[in-house]
Amino acid sequence: MAGIYIHIPFCKQRCRYCSFFSSTKKEEKERYVSALCRELQTRSGYADSEKIETIYIGGGTPSTLQEEHFEKIFSTITDTYTVASGAEITLEANPDDLTPEYLAMLRTQPFNRLSMGIQSFDDSLLHTLGRRHDSARAIEAFTNARSAGFDNISIDLMFALPGSTKESWQRDLSQAISLKPEHISAYNLTYEEGTALHRAAESGVITPLSEEENLEQFRMLTEALPAAGYRHYEISNFALAGRESRHNSSYWHDIPYIGCGAAAHSYDGKSRQWNIADIYYYIRGIEEGNPQYEIEHLTENERYNDAILTRLRTLDGLPLEWFARKFSEKLNKHMIASANKHLDRGTLTSTPEGNIRLTKEGIFISDAIMRDLIYID
Repeated sequence: MAGIYIHIPFCKQRCRYCSFFSSTKKEEKERYVSALCRELQTRSGYADSEKIETIYIGGGTPSTLQEEHFEKIFSTITDTYTVASGAEITLEANPDDLTPEYLAMLRTQPFNRLSMGIQSFDDSLLHTLGRRHDSARAIEAFTNARSAGFDNISIDLMFALPGSTKESWQRDLSQAISLKPEHISAYNLTYEEGTALHRAAESGVITPLSEEENLEQFRMLTEALPAAGYRHYEISNFALAGRESRHNSSYWHDIPYIGCGAAAHSYDGKSRQWNIADIYYYIRGIEEGNPQYEIEHLTENERYNDAILTRLRTLDGLPLEWFARKFSEKLNKHMIASANKHLDRGTLTSTPEGNIRLTKEGIFISDAIMRDLIYID
């Protein structure tokens, strides 16, 4: 199996925390979609003719695209690739875009999953983040999506926001649970260099939460969502039974994927490649038959470290038999020796399936555990 990720970099406005490649300049949208479709055609051999099991259109803000854009993209995909029956096909969307009319249009397309970037239900915190919707609009958009017939909806939340409290975070969690989405992703706010929020924190305009407050909000998250029936299947992701994100899970389970569009990344099991993070040069390169990208051929040590950093994030954990087959005896000995310390401390545990995974206590110090298990020459 394989997946396709499509990057749509256009946004109506830039959020203050966002470090993903995006642009508010929409003049090149038509040329961009045409270039994107041409890249999809030329990259068909990357997945070694495997069936496409997942398609994920992310951004940026993909919900800035219109019907004719989606029709062109999906026509190209179905003409070029073999898409499996029942493939998971996701659109990232901003709540502000999800009007009844727009959702009705989306229902005519192959989408069977929506990922809504809500982030918070607190209007003051949404304003701090630079989001263009408010809480009422987020709830309305979710209700609209349900009414339109979408029965697989994921919502994004963020915690440890500047100005947030235990009480405001509890309200966010309660509101999210009351909507009953099939999937919830909850991310710790990070102050990425170059973002407006980072500059505000550096200048003292806003004050980041302390590490203790940060951990408390994460603890609240890991207690509230499982209690409401959500399986904590990856550090930042929770799902009702059978509703885990199949596309994101491919990133954590060594499954190849093709990334098309400016700044999109691809992985074939042996190398990673990424397109130039510039709309103009991306389009020009595709149009001239000279795509602009970089490629990194992974050494065994790098593939091992990638496996540690991805597999250990999941509830399944590290499969010991798979590791023994895939990596050298030296790397396996290093992994086992490093893991044993955390097994003794109770921050890692062994599963009946022969895997090693984080315990509930280990999740809180997952970065430190991963640092211990990675291999440095």
